[in-house]
Amino acid sequence: MYVRHLGLRDFRSWAHADLELEPGRTVFVGPNGYGKTNLIEALWYSTTLGSHRVGTDVPLIRAGATRAVVSTIVVNQGRECAIDLEIAAGRANKARLNRSPVRSTREVVGVLQAVLFAPEDLALVRGDPADRRRYLDDLAILRRPAIVAVRADYDRVLRQRTALLKSLAGARHRDDRGALDTLEVWDGRLAEHGAELMAARIDLVNQLAPELEKAYQLLAPGSRPAAIAYRASIDGFGSADTGGADGTDRDFLEAALLAALSGRRDAELERGMCLVGPHRDDLELRLGDQLAKGFASHGESWSFAVALRLAAYELLRADGGEPVLLLDDVFAELDAARRQALAAVAEAAEQVLVTAAVLEDVPAGWDTKLVHIDLRDDDSGRISEVQL
Repeated sequence: MYVRHLGLRDFRSWAHADLELEPGRTVFVGPNGYGKTNLIEALWYSTTLGSHRVGTDVPLIRAGATRAVVSTIVVNQGRECAIDLEIAAGRANKARLNRSPVRSTREVVGVLQAVLFAPEDLALVRGDPADRRRYLDDLAILRRPAIVAVRADYDRVLRQRTALLKSLAGARHRDDRGALDTLEVWDGRLAEHGAELMAARIDLVNQLAPELEKAYQLLAPGSRPAAIAYRASIDGFGSADTGGADGTDRDFLEAALLAALSGRRDAELERGMCLVGPHRDDLELRLGDQLAKGFASHGESWSFAVALRLAAYELLRADGGEPVLLLDDVFAELDAARRQALAAVAEAAEQVLVTAAVLEDVPAGWDTKLVHIDLRDDDSGRISEVQL
């Protein structure tokens, strides 16, 4: 799989871009702040419908514009597919596949498969649980696009149930039988969708674990073994006890969630928030018998973060795909050994798109196509452009 064309309109610092890309390795070169990462971000958005740098779409629209457009042409086993995404301010985004409108932007997920390595990946180890949950969900959706609807259903129910809990917070509504009955209905829906999302995540973690161990050993030979496990927010349901015979029994998970919601009812009513469910779960990372977060050195943390991405890449390849590798200024963050290990993996990829501030950040000996990025002043501000 490779991206043949990337077109941008009013995306971040790009007022206009039309890039013809090829298989192999392409390096976007230019000083920091010139818009190189914005190209990688646009491709990642086409992959996941989300940015790896911000949690909302508004910053993606160039200042002064009302919408941004990201267009890609993806070639997979000789077949071309065009993806057009319109990111709007204050209204629903739109999407087209092969120039035909689709009912939901979610229908484009999975057309482009990519694995992104970026400086922000350090948050996978040192950051909040939300960063690790997003890593799991993005990968699960790439492998099974139907999961995007599961997560959307869960998020919708979570918002509704949280709003109800907020309205019931405090003592004055504790005897409102009708409201409490409504809360029980939302409990059931949260448990139903939550169990499906948890089952998908646990299944994914089970498959990631051996790939992660191998990838970390490649990056840090002789180091303590790396391991991952799914830690649920249900009392008595720790990382080693992922439920059911194989951890993916949805009936078991749904019953466990319902029991946990019942057990935390008073605390939830007191605080006006949902304290149980996959939105509070975490991916536990270990080096030897210690948690990576708080105990791993800077180098170990980077090795773990890169290993997580390499493990995702290997799973996608095992599914029969050949994901595009997006390397956003990541070589500058790695020492020589880790750079060499990542470069070796990239050698076998059909397409690798790299950003670098200087060519010295690119592994020596790589056969690459260079695309120089410049920045110029315009009436609407400073905009990025390809230097011809």
